[in-house]
This record gives sequence, C-alpha cells and structure tokens, in this order.
Amino acid sequence: MIKLVLFQALGGLGMFLFGMKIMSEGLQKVAGKKMRQILAIVSNNRLVGCGVGALITSVIQSSSATTVMLISFVDAGLMTLVQAVGVILGANIGTTITAQIIAFNITAYALPAIAAGVLMKFFVGRRKWVYIGDVLLGFGLLFYGLATMKAGFAPLKESETFISIFTKFQADTMGGISICVLAGAMLTMILQSSSATVGITMALAIQGLLNFEASAALILGENIGTTITAQLASTGASINARRTANAHTLFNVIGVLLIIPVFPLFLKTVTIVTSSFIMIGSPDLIVGGENFNIARYIANAHTLFNVISAIFFLIALPYLVKMAVWITPQKREENEIYGLHHIKYLDSKYVDTPSVALAQARAEIIRMGDAVQLMYDDVINSLKERKLKKLSKWEKREDAVDILQKEIIQFLVNVAQKPISPEESKEVASLMRMTNNMERVGDGIENIAELGKELIEQDLLLSEGGLQDFNAISSKVRDFLEFVINAIRTEDLEAMQQAQDLENEINRMRDDMRGNYIVRLQSGICTVDPGLILVDMLTAFEKIGDFCYNIAQAVAGVK
Repeated sequence: MIKLVLFQALGGLGMFLFGMKIMSEGLQKVAGKKMRQILAIVSNNRLVGCGVGALITSVIQSSSATTVMLISFVDAGLMTLVQAVGVILGANIGTTITAQIIAFNITAYALPAIAAGVLMKFFVGRRKWVYIGDVLLGFGLLFYGLATMKAGFAPLKESETFISIFTKFQADTMGGISICVLAGAMLTMILQSSSATVGITMALAIQGLLNFEASAALILGENIGTTITAQLASTGASINARRTANAHTLFNVIGVLLIIPVFPLFLKTVTIVTSSFIMIGSPDLIVGGENFNIARYIANAHTLFNVISAIFFLIALPYLVKMAVWITPQKREENEIYGLHHIKYLDSKYVDTPSVALAQARAEIIRMGDAVQLMYDDVINSLKERKLKKLSKWEKREDAVDILQKEIIQFLVNVAQKPISPEESKEVASLMRMTNNMERVGDGIENIAELGKELIEQDLLLSEGGLQDFNAISSKVRDFLEFVINAIRTEDLEAMQQAQDLENEINRMRDDMRGNYIVRLQSGICTVDPGLILVDMLTAFEKIGDFCYNIAQAVAGVK
C-alpha cells in the first residue's frame, strides 16, 4: 500500500506542479510585455499599486514572477520601495486565485482540457493559439494531478499509523496552531511552490486526513514559506531590492502572527462568509467518502487572510517600509569591480518566461550602462588630475563590461530560441543592440584612457585651448551617455530628437576643435605631440557619441 500511495501522491504532485508551470507560462506569454508596462507605471498611490498587483498576479497565476519583476524594477531604479511594497500587497491577494480555481470540483473536465490543449499547442499554427493551448494543457494537468493526489491519499484513511500521524496536526491549541504553521512554511520552502502546498493540503483534507482547522493553519504557514522566492531573488541585489524582499517577508510573517491569537475568530469568520455568501454546507460534510466542501473553505481562508493582511498594511504601509529599511541597513560599499564580473539579474530558469527574462535583461543592461558611465567618469577625472594609478581602474572595469556583454547576449539568444511573440522578438533584437553598443562605448573609453596614459607617461601637457576643448567635448559626451542610460531605464520611445541634437552637436564640436588645433599649431601656442593625442581623443569622443546614438535608436525602436 505504501508504494502505491507514494507513487500516486508523488506522481500527482508532479503533474500538479508541471500543469501549474505550463499554465502560468502560457498566461504570461499571452499577457506579454503589457504586464511589465503596467507594473512600470504604478503610481505612488498604495491602493492603485495593490490593485495592479492583485490584477497582474491573478492573470499570470504566479506571485513568484510578479515578485521577481518587482525586485528587478526596484534594483534598476524603475520603481521606488514604497511602490513595490504596495504592489506586493496586491500580489499576495492575486495569488490566492490559484486556490480558488483548484477548489472547484471540475476534475471531470481535466482530460478534455488536456486534449484541447495538446490540439491547440501542436496542431494549430498561430502563436496565440499555441499559448492558449499551454494554458488549457496546464489547467488540465493541474486538475488531473490533484485528482491523482487525492486518489493516492485515499488508502491512508484506513491506516491507523498514518491517522495517528495526521491527528497530531490539530490546531485546537496555540502550540498545535504553531506546529501546523511551521509545517506549512517548511513544506512550501522545500517545494518552492505555494500552490503545491495548497494542493497537497486540499487533497489531504478532502480525504478526511486533515480537519478544517489544521488545514487553515497549514495555509497560514504557506504564506510564510512562499517568501523564500523573494529572498532568493534579492540575493546580491541592491539595498532597496533587498528591502523589497524583506518587506514581503515582514508582511506575511506579521500577518500570520496577528491572526494566530484570534485564530478561532478567523475560522468562524471564514465559515460564516463561506456558508452565507456561497451557500454551501459545513466543511465537515462528507459525500461519497470525501469532505465535499472543505476545499472551498480552505481556499476562502487563504484569500481572507491575505485580504485582511493587505487592508491592515495598506493603512500601516509607511511603518512596514520603515521596518524593512531598519532591518536592512546600508552596508559598506562592497567590492564593486569584483561584483561587476558576475551577472546580478539574469536567471536562466526564467528563459521560458519571456516577460520576466526581458525585464531581467533590461535591468542587467542598465547595470552595465551604470558601470560604463562610472568608468567614463573615472577616466576623465583621472586625466584631469593626471593620476596614473586611478586611471588604471579602467582595465578591470572594461574586462567586467566585456563579461557582462557576453552573458547578456547569450541570455538573450537563449530567450530568442524559445517560442516568443513577434513583439518580444523585436525587443530581444533591440536589447542586443543596446548591449553591443554599450560595450563599444567601453572600448571608446579604453581608447581615451590609453591616449591619456601616453600623455601622462610622456609628461606632455595640453595647451590652455586644448584643455578647454577636452573639457567641453568630454562633458557633452558624458551628457549623451547619461541620457541614453536613462532612456533605457524609462523605455523612452521619444528619445530620438534629443539624441539627434546631441549627436549633431558632438560632430560639430569635433570638427571645430580639429580646426582650433590647426590654428594653435600654426600660432605656435601648442606643440605637435600633445596636439596629435588630443585629435585622436576627439575622434574617440565622437565614436562614443555614435554608439550612444545607436543605443537611442534601439530604445526608440528605430532599428
């Protein structure tokens, strides 16, 4: 019997998880880029943020995907900590839709849904129908897996050993509630899926192995366990991204701690709401050997807990943010150059989810751009101060930028090889162009650094006019570089007009400054050697301007 139970339970869990993954990915592909665009424009209004979080998560059926994107946006500076926390409150509500869906007794439709999904996925050519096929296939596998799990657990009702084990999960005392909460949290952390924990809890409860009280306490624990995803996603991220993850954890942990002292009242509220508004019988009602209604009561407990917690923290949001800031103090600046040699946002497990993968790639490109801008500032300032030791930093930074370029391009190639929409394919091409041109900007800075090194080592000095020209064009190119990095950050589709103006201005400055050098040379104001180095620098600055212009085109979707 044990072998049969184990095989059916694990096989059912596998189908459940696989179905959940396919359905979630299909929904995310259908939602596409709009999902990220909606998240990116969330206002500071906490109610709007909460509503957006609930809507998006209920549509894509993955609070993990929402959380990962939020942390990427915060880390890239696209969202503030307060905005992200508001969205997380809503995401916790949206994720309970999964429990509401699987509480429906529609197992009979699982196999037809699988058949329809396979038909659309493999025999219909249009991409949109393929994605809808993924949703139906995942939907069917989810319910068929749940039915298999229930069937696997059924023989345990006759086993005195297992009954004695499950009777220990009694949420009738404070200690019993705490044990159930802890068990639910640990199971969710192990499975890395809150939906799987909910499914297992429902399957056990339907077979009468868990009562409603213990099931509800396990669900509270699941809300704590699911925060592990955000914690993992924030590892190595910026201070605000880590604070976002910690706010998510605080929200769920404090919410559970507030419910535990009034747990009997909470259960009574769930029972009244479910029996009065949905008009179904008691959670203990047994039909055909199964607790017929308990799944709906468990789903409603899950939803009601998150709604109550969200309402409480919408009121107390400033204090939640302050607490997240307090427990995540600003650390001393880490070894920045070492950190640049490693990707921060790209996660290969999200390659199958283009909407998340592209958001991660954009965040990594912004990080690459910030590194290039810092490299530019260091080189220019070192040349002005004529400090060779400080100037030498560019070498390690350039190596890091080259590594980032290769990692980002390979990641985008992997995304492009998956089934993606034409719009996503176009975005992949644009992101590749941004990455390659950002790396070329780094090469241009390298040229300037090498020329500057030659200038310092040979103890050559620019004339007063040459120095003025150097300061003027380096400042203008710096403005252009900052402009295109911000354009990537904000996805500015109207960037071309200002980019064209900056490009024209830099080209004009290069031509004028070359003429200025000839005049100074003829007048005897400057000598040949430093003047020739300056002319080469002017060419390098102009090239950087060209690469910035290419980036602006990619951002605006011109090429």
